[in-house]
Amino acid sequence: MKIVLLFGPQAVGKMTVGQELECKTGLKLFHNHMTIELLQPFFGFSEEMWRISGLMREEIFEAYSKTDQYGMVFTFMWAFNEQEDWKWVDKVTDIFESNGSEVYFVELESDLDVRLKRNVTPNRLKHKPSKRNVEDSEKRLLASLDRLRLNSNEGEIDKKNYMKIDNSNLSPEEVAEMIIGEFQL
Repeated sequence: MKIVLLFGPQAVGKMTVGQELECKTGLKLFHNHMTIELLQPFFGFSEEMWRISGLMREEIFEAYSKTDQYGMVFTFMWAFNEQEDWKWVDKVTDIFESNGSEVYFVELESDLDVRLKRNVTPNRLKHKPSKRNVEDSEKRLLASLDRLRLNSNEGEIDKKNYMKIDNSNLSPEEVAEMIIGEFQL
């Protein structure tokens, strides 16, 4: 099984690239908002929502890692200045590797002005109802700049199967092809 952990800041294009990877490779897309959108109407963006979302994701990973499926693309934000995020990524990696999966790490980065434009694209708003309040979504995106570091520093990620892509001026199709080529998906 092949697992692509696709991460980066809000509105960088993770889900859209994941959709392209799903179409081109047969990997199943599990984008982070699949659990968020289920729980957010009940709990808001609260600690409880994030706790339950994390539990659900881990259960899905455990069960899926034991199937004979080709693999999965999982999208998420990794706060590099938060130790809990590092531990969570290690936990997810261990779940899959302990069941014989190959894990690939793909980091996306884009200029802020590009991300602000992507924050309101029809595809994003279609699949992420919690982003439809565009003013609130943009406010949360901008607020995160002050407290979270959502892209890694040079050399910070020491993984065998890792690539970082600045997709500011690349289409989702181009990014997907780069990932497919790099990791022979």
